[in-house]
Amino acid sequence: MKIIACIKQVPDSEAKVTAADGKVSWGDAPLVINPFDEYAVEGALQQKEATGGTVVVLCVGPESAREALKHALAMGADEAILVSDPALTDLDTVGAARILAAAIKKAEGEMVIFGRQTLDNGAGLTPAQTARVLGWPMLGLAGQIKVEARSVTVERVIEEGRQTVSAKLPAVLSVVQSIGEPRYPSFMGIRKASKATIPVWSLSDIGASAPAAIITRTELLNPPVRETSVEIIAGETPAEIAEKLADKILAEKVL
Repeated sequence: MKIIACIKQVPDSEAKVTAADGKVSWGDAPLVINPFDEYAVEGALQQKEATGGTVVVLCVGPESAREALKHALAMGADEAILVSDPALTDLDTVGAARILAAAIKKAEGEMVIFGRQTLDNGAGLTPAQTARVLGWPMLGLAGQIKVEARSVTVERVIEEGRQTVSAKLPAVLSVVQSIGEPRYPSFMGIRKASKATIPVWSLSDIGASAPAAIITRTELLNPPVRETSVEIIAGETPAEIAEKLADKILAEKVL
């Protein structure tokens, strides 16, 4: 079975967010693998160990996203694929889902695993939208995964408790932290990842066209800067301080 773990490269969680020209700016923050996607890779590796198969890590992004893919390879993934094209800028969740679905079809994936959401926008919509484009069942918020024959059963972690659901493969899953702590990249894994050849697929390679422009956009502004000053009222006694404070309040017409 070919298991595809979809990941994204995002700014480090310690980054300071500002607004620049109406858009979110992360400044010079380092880019890392989305923390929630590490759980997706962990879930995929668990299924490989349980049932066999191959784990392929898939990412849509710029050339710099190779580092996020190498992190997943160091964790134990077998292969990595980067979908990168000049036309793929400023994707919304619908556009990302269409590109991912086309790449998943080309990679011939049978089970696709996402993290629950991304750190940069946190919408959590891409897994379900990808499933819809593929026409596959969607099993979200999985804390446990079990594959038998051509079916997958997951235990969903929801607000009301736990819910067990099943579907026929191929299927799309999203996982939560209950899947297990992501394994730390081993030294040998890091060495292997550093030498790995990561193919880059363009839109033409996956038979897709550039997504339509985003319909709506929110203009972001930095909060206004407030200038404040503090005046310390001193005196020999509390009564003197109180008298000076009262005179100040009356002079400033606060009361």
